[in-house]
Amino acid sequence: MQLTAEQRAIGVQNFQDAVDQAGVSRRAFLKAAGATSALGAFYFGYEKLHGTPLKVGFIGTGDEGSVLLTQHPPEYFDIVAIADLRPSNQKRAFVGDNNEHRVGLNKKLGHATASKIKVYDNHEQLLADPQIEAVVIATPLNTHSKIAIDAMKAGKHVLCEKLMAHSIAECKEMIRVSRETNRVLAVGHQRHYSILYANANDLVSQGLLGDIKFIRASWHRNNSFPNSDSWSKKVPQEDSQLADVQKWGFDSLDQLINWRLFRKTGGGLMAELGSHQLDACSIFLSQGRSEVHPVAVQGFGGKNFYGVKGVGSEDKQKDPREIDDQVYVTLEFPGRNYEEDHNDIAIVTYSSINTNRLEPYGETIYGSRGTLTTELEQKVMLYKEEGGDTGGGGPGQRLRVVQRESGGGPVVSTSPSLAPAAAAAASGPASEEKVSRGYTEEMEHFAWNIRNNVPLGTPREQGGLRCPGERAMADAIMAITSNLAMKHKKRIEFKHEWFDPSSPAVPETDPEIIG
Repeated sequence: MQLTAEQRAIGVQNFQDAVDQAGVSRRAFLKAAGATSALGAFYFGYEKLHGTPLKVGFIGTGDEGSVLLTQHPPEYFDIVAIADLRPSNQKRAFVGDNNEHRVGLNKKLGHATASKIKVYDNHEQLLADPQIEAVVIATPLNTHSKIAIDAMKAGKHVLCEKLMAHSIAECKEMIRVSRETNRVLAVGHQRHYSILYANANDLVSQGLLGDIKFIRASWHRNNSFPNSDSWSKKVPQEDSQLADVQKWGFDSLDQLINWRLFRKTGGGLMAELGSHQLDACSIFLSQGRSEVHPVAVQGFGGKNFYGVKGVGSEDKQKDPREIDDQVYVTLEFPGRNYEEDHNDIAIVTYSSINTNRLEPYGETIYGSRGTLTTELEQKVMLYKEEGGDTGGGGPGQRLRVVQRESGGGPVVSTSPSLAPAAAAAASGPASEEKVSRGYTEEMEHFAWNIRNNVPLGTPREQGGLRCPGERAMADAIMAITSNLAMKHKKRIEFKHEWFDPSSPAVPETDPEIIG
């Protein structure tokens, strides 16, 4: 959505005002810039951790693992050890890199504390450490289920990065082992712990946007320039002598390092990017319901850039990647009255491309009374739909949120547009402050659940995990079935038994899909 600076400032202020004025949020709108480690505890309703921090091992310290190390809460986590197959990643865990999201343990904890952390060459060595109570898994996708199951059988609780697993059969096995061993299994779809998204969903759930029939989500990047593809890397010198990678599920050292590019080891754009946004869309479309699953999906995906001869440099003809570089899917979700009328459908379109990044990633929710746009997990902009009894609306109008006299929830009216200078002042410097993406809060809550012996399956409203294995499996089903729809070029209807952990039915072996 292309908006002027004034319209953007108005949209941000509209959202902040709506949260305050409508009274729909359980807490005031809070930003990570003013946060302490107690922010998640304050907002999501659990107490700050009492007693000793959880003794944790981090398995996988690459791109995402280093982010988690940087964001980990020392008041909740005592890092005992790290493990990674790659020497370069072991080093990176401590020294970081040129990225504010991956500063390294030396800077995060201080060299003296970081130097006490043990370093293991693989997860089996780490799991044998009796000090460790729980693990954080941030390894290539094809290893998630193996490591998580090994960890739970070794008596460790598990926080696993998304996508939960490489297949739905693996997801169901992880849930089964969690229940058998009574070990906590959490999955890192961190938007469940984003206060920004929680406030946005509160507004949506209260009906402020009216009837929602369409959400447009996208995550666009441009990797077409030489040496700009972060998923395709050269083998670092420190890793060049690494042997026996086949033991850990990789055909070659290159496949281990560039695992996102291969079907055996990764899940492509839908798993790495789209799963976040389909998760967010399913939250928005729940509109007060505990969970909502899609009805059907169809789409197109292909190697439309890297697989085309004559496009870009000659290297493109030799590119070994197997995953699609462009994906476009359409999902049908049930509306609020779907059970009574199957024509009540809301549509979600998702696109992820590798050749243009003009628009920031995010979601736009189009309602009959308003529009809400998220951007980069840092901003939310809100606009009233033009027309109607109250008149006005559009991206140039400030909102005034009022409660219906009948108590039926909040509605919006408009106030005069602000001049550009006044709009910028109203938005204030807070609009540029960094907002927590939820990594820290999800780790805090994971530790809190374990320390407080919260029973598995406890509803989130009663303090249970906000993204347990069952919820994360639903996100994996959406991503993996989207890949299947693109692969087989057909519309696929989701089946209830796929979402049942006790059922053996899974989309990847469904005869109606592959037959």
